[in-house]
Amino acid sequence: MADIWEWSASRIAAAVRSGEVSAVEVTQAHLDRAAQVNPTVNAIVQHDPAAAIAAARAVDAAITSGKDPGVLCGVPVTTKVNVDQAGHATTNGLRLQRDLVAHEDNPVVANLRRSGAVIVGRTNTPAFSLRWFTNNALHGQTLNPRDSGLTPGGSSGGASSAVASGLCAVGQGTDIAGSVRYPAYACGVHGLRPSLGRVPTFNATGGDRFIGAQVMAVSGPIARTIEDIRLSLVAMMAPDARDPWYTPAPLDQGGAPRRAALCLAPDDMPVAPEVTAALVDAAERLRDAGWQVDERPCPPMRAAADINAVLWMAETGYAARDLIDREAEPESQFVFAQMVRHAGAIDLDRVMLALKARSGLIREWEMFLRDIPLVLCPVSGELPFAQQIDIRSEADFDRVYEAQLTQRGLPALGLPALSVATGASGTAPVGVQLVAGRYREDVLLAAGEAIERAGVLPTVATPL
Repeated sequence: MADIWEWSASRIAAAVRSGEVSAVEVTQAHLDRAAQVNPTVNAIVQHDPAAAIAAARAVDAAITSGKDPGVLCGVPVTTKVNVDQAGHATTNGLRLQRDLVAHEDNPVVANLRRSGAVIVGRTNTPAFSLRWFTNNALHGQTLNPRDSGLTPGGSSGGASSAVASGLCAVGQGTDIAGSVRYPAYACGVHGLRPSLGRVPTFNATGGDRFIGAQVMAVSGPIARTIEDIRLSLVAMMAPDARDPWYTPAPLDQGGAPRRAALCLAPDDMPVAPEVTAALVDAAERLRDAGWQVDERPCPPMRAAADINAVLWMAETGYAARDLIDREAEPESQFVFAQMVRHAGAIDLDRVMLALKARSGLIREWEMFLRDIPLVLCPVSGELPFAQQIDIRSEADFDRVYEAQLTQRGLPALGLPALSVATGASGTAPVGVQLVAGRYREDVLLAAGEAIERAGVLPTVATPL
């Protein structure tokens, strides 16, 4: 029989609700697993075991009194240190923010609590959540439990490592340029970037963000099964008036034909043979499940990535340049300099033109997805990178940056995207990315489940 820390979120919720196990037992099993494994992977960097046990007892008490604690009844989850959780510092991987203690929960954290989830820890992120690698001077480096020589991804590398290691069943992550999808890919689990406005979010510690983050940054779940992604999304998407971008769209809309476009190399991005093979295999799995899949180019991705760069660097250059200098961490300073180099000089004219072009690109993508509701494309052009390769040289950074084209492009469009683990090449996980129209996460989940059913579920990894 599998250990409790290997169970899926859906199995845990059902078992706790039925009385097969208590929420306290489940929580303690995950805390014990973390005590054993986390010193190696360094995925969880803030935790309060007593508070976790108290939350689990509250779930058990609710069940005893005949109440339904929620869809994530007793499920151990983690939150990311760049979102507010009352009583904890929202460090964002920064020494400068080690004492920035939140007094209220971010809406996504509040929604997880209201769903009956038990928060067992807070997970690492690179400084400023700026990289596809997870390391910082405050919390240290997070390792990939499947291969310590590979990046766990970033910026939600702590969340993906925690899920893959069995420290939690669900990890909350954030995504403005791939920070949910790439870590899930790198650690061999699943990760969903929801549509803009699907999941409410707001950090009172930081206040309102600039327009780039407002139209591109989202919170989403990382998990080991697509069913758990669905369950977590239902929990996270409850309304909250603090987020004016929140959109109360129904999750299951139906009516979409099972048609998909297989786009092997968007805008001629370089793609490794192993990535191509994973895409072709996923396409066959979809066909076997009754989907019509045709190879064809998708709408522009590089133009969307350019918009992302302009909007993100306009915000970062204006609001964070001083913080980057004061934090004085060489890694983030180098990465920021490379991103500025790629974005070029940014002024008001470029920002205005980028926002104008964004509307046209969204229209083009939505028209495409109206007829073909699903795009199957790479998560990354390469297998997960070696640890810290992005800071070795400008050439290495450029290689990483180009491989992450779809990670950078899709957030500018506000579209939902799902990273689906499909297997491995040696010790390196491989997977594919699914893209659908706005608020059509149901299409992604249906396709993801079809791909998952024809393969092998991601397992929990124990780092050596």
